[in-house]
Amino acid sequence: MDLESVGDLAIHEIMENLKPEDIARISCVSNRFKSFTSDDSLWSKICFRELSLTQPIDHLGNPTPSFKEAYQTWREAFVMYPWSLVKRVKRCWDNIKTWLTNNFPEAKETLCEGASEVEIQELEDVLNVKLPLPTRILYRFHNGQEIEKHDHDTSTSDISLGIIGGYSFYDHFVNVYLLPISQVIQETQQISHNLGFLRRSKYVLVAASSTYREKLFFLNCTNGQLYVGTRNLLTNRDLMPCVPQNLISLHHEMDSEKIQDAMLLWLEEHGRRLQRGFIKLLEEGNAKSISLFPEESPVCSTAVTNGVQIRASALLVPEGVDLQGDREKYLFSYSIRMSLQPQGCVINGMSHSSCQLYWRHWIIRANDAVVSDVNGEAVIGMYPLLRPGDKEFVYQSCSPLPTSSGSIEGSFTFVPGRLVDPRGDPFLVQVAHFPLQLPDYIF
Repeated sequence: MDLESVGDLAIHEIMENLKPEDIARISCVSNRFKSFTSDDSLWSKICFRELSLTQPIDHLGNPTPSFKEAYQTWREAFVMYPWSLVKRVKRCWDNIKTWLTNNFPEAKETLCEGASEVEIQELEDVLNVKLPLPTRILYRFHNGQEIEKHDHDTSTSDISLGIIGGYSFYDHFVNVYLLPISQVIQETQQISHNLGFLRRSKYVLVAASSTYREKLFFLNCTNGQLYVGTRNLLTNRDLMPCVPQNLISLHHEMDSEKIQDAMLLWLEEHGRRLQRGFIKLLEEGNAKSISLFPEESPVCSTAVTNGVQIRASALLVPEGVDLQGDREKYLFSYSIRMSLQPQGCVINGMSHSSCQLYWRHWIIRANDAVVSDVNGEAVIGMYPLLRPGDKEFVYQSCSPLPTSSGSIEGSFTFVPGRLVDPRGDPFLVQVAHFPLQLPDYIF
């Protein structure tokens, strides 16, 4: 059959299933086909399919006259990179930004516009490194976050806007944000003065805590791995890899879709955790932050006893790890979330509208050996009173461990009513076993 005799509807359907490169070739066949390939409804579908665009905008978010022009500007802006990798990086950022838009718009507002090739080249020239392709493209979309570092006596809530998130226990608070290129250059230079191995091994600082607690993430531009510093950061032996090494592949001759460094893998995994609710937003008073404590089983345990629900999970605190001591010592922080279910506190068939914590008991294991059996009043000096409908009472604490894996379990003693006005005998509330373990991904 002569292609010119094919009906308009059929031609349009064929066009929708072709790659943009093939459409460009077909446009040269005849004026009729050129007309079809200029139809903006066709390019709107291509823009949505390849870039998830619902409006004709360029890579900086500026409007363009048509979807066809939008697609052309995208291709021209990233002409020096594999297109499949560009699309993958965009999906990564879209996942994170969609979650931020719906849950934490204040943090999304701190994301900077994409860096230019000139800015990226300046970083490489000044620091004498060559960024892996995926990281270059990540910066082309967003040049980190605009958040100032603060001293420990600062009261502003800006310190909690890091899109990577954090945790707190006692007086230890960290919240990690992505550094813009200007800070990458400045702070890498400063740190490298004291830690010469960073310069020799082509490390750049790409993420850090916004507080005075130093939690630092370094990208090794040679092997593509992302590392986090431990407590005594003096040599590269005091760094921990943040992504499974076997996933990293920087060979440019391979399928471009499979080129991946740790920075891209790290942010993709972070986006997945946000989207599925593995980690969530924590609201304390007027302050919000992304809490890195896991919310899903099996790493988050849940137990209900007499109407009292206890959820518990833990995470590694890399900046508290000592890898160079006589024995490797790990630090874990754990989060306990307690609440009273709608029916209240039920004891011997009787329902009470409140109950209050009095005592705690922890059994802490390193591997399978008990290393601590703790009994004491209160939790972090508090005696939380639980009532139906109240928000979870949340507190964090920490536990050092001589091994990279272990567990915690135990119980709380509550009294029905209040401690000053008990309505029955004390009762035990179970805290189900939850793991302390070195994760595949460190955030």
